[in-house]
Amino acid sequence: MIPADFGLPANFFRYTVTTRLVCCNINFMGQEKNIAEVWNEALQDLQKQVSDSTFSTWILPLEPQYFDENCFVLHTGQAFAVNLLRNNHYTEMLKAVKQATGKDLEVKIIFDEELAKKISKKTKNKPVTQEETDTQSKFNYDSLTHMQSSNLNLKYKFENFVVGSNNKLAFVAAQTVAKNPGTKYNPLYIYGGPGLGKTHLMQAIGHYIIKNRTDLKVLFITSEEFVNDVVNALARGDEKTKKMNKFRKKYREVDVLLIDDIQFIAGKARTEEEVFNTFNTLHGAGKQIVVTSDRTPKEIPSLSDRLVSRFEWGLMADIQVPDIETRMAILQNLAKDTNIEVPYSIIEFLATIYANNIRELEGAFNRVTAYASINEMPLTIDNVKKIINYNEKEKSYTFDGIVDEVASYYNISTKEIKSSSRAAKVSEARQVAIYLCRELTKQSFPAIGEFFEKKHTTILYSYDKIKADLVINKSLAHGIECIINQICK
Repeated sequence: MIPADFGLPANFFRYTVTTRLVCCNINFMGQEKNIAEVWNEALQDLQKQVSDSTFSTWILPLEPQYFDENCFVLHTGQAFAVNLLRNNHYTEMLKAVKQATGKDLEVKIIFDEELAKKISKKTKNKPVTQEETDTQSKFNYDSLTHMQSSNLNLKYKFENFVVGSNNKLAFVAAQTVAKNPGTKYNPLYIYGGPGLGKTHLMQAIGHYIIKNRTDLKVLFITSEEFVNDVVNALARGDEKTKKMNKFRKKYREVDVLLIDDIQFIAGKARTEEEVFNTFNTLHGAGKQIVVTSDRTPKEIPSLSDRLVSRFEWGLMADIQVPDIETRMAILQNLAKDTNIEVPYSIIEFLATIYANNIRELEGAFNRVTAYASINEMPLTIDNVKKIINYNEKEKSYTFDGIVDEVASYYNISTKEIKSSSRAAKVSEARQVAIYLCRELTKQSFPAIGEFFEKKHTTILYSYDKIKADLVINKSLAHGIECIINQICK
């Protein structure tokens, strides 16, 4: 049975295969099976073996065409799927087909131009339901005025957010909040490294609510803007009380408050106080609060305990670095949205190079396609390397590689660095390794903590200590520079 989680009707696949497949039966364990039954069983097995994004984007749309004693033929309307599945998931597909048929069959994946056209036509000519019509009539972009006053960016919506194993919890939680603001997961706290989609998800919540609940007032704000508003409201003068009242009205009379990068308010006493009081007012009135950060509340230095407690009341959902299939799916969506044909090899190359930051990945794609178009250059690997100034000698920074170089510099073993030893030399090497893992990979603190098998608080302390010591300790700065030079060789 095909899961409904992927936005497809339960009978989608059966409908597809019965209209196009070549009739064929196989005897398995004394039971006759047709190709639809075989493929549906294979799908159930594949769903357990690959990520959700891979399954929904690349595998589920496949159409079985034919099988005999030697091979099992699948057609796809996505050119990207052929190479991706052959290169990355062929073994899983062989196992799934064998499990369903009881035979060692060759699996062939063939691009079908007619199927591609049909899928494209279906998408373009999809009939609008009465429900959609009603929704659209509710959402006239007078709500554009509403949206602009909410500080939202039009491009950040659920529809163009690619879901993978790295962000599924955050995505599901965001949708839940959007559909029923103020009732569940309040506050919603989304955390993760830079450029991984936190702001996208947060603004998608705002867009959904504005579209479906025109009676609710939504406000998106960065923590920097919040701090500036506090400073302006506290400015001396006869208008001080009036300004503060205006400030509190702005933030406490909304139905949904979205604050981005909350970590930047830490240590600012008056700002923290206003956030605390605003939180209490909104939460007490059943209004929805969503915040994002690059780390958990407890990992934010100097953040008051009472705010840490408040942020932990609801749900904390992290976003990790996406796998390569998810990154490729993101690029494919960009290509579709911009109506640009990009070869599979280019998609794969960019997804491999820009592994840690979605924002950088999208920026590289836009730069490559724009430059190639303006200069009438063909999209080849060599041309792409020139456009992004790619250096063949550049290493893909990994935790293991960084730890190896740090261990070598300090003349200790990698095992010692990851140990619990408190010896001064080992302790400093460990802290340097943690610092470099964060700086060079931009991975989240939880991810680094998992690698070193240390608590988040320990990781954060190590990072902040080295960062502070670099300002006053020239010997340490020189050592880190030497290590970086070795890593970058």
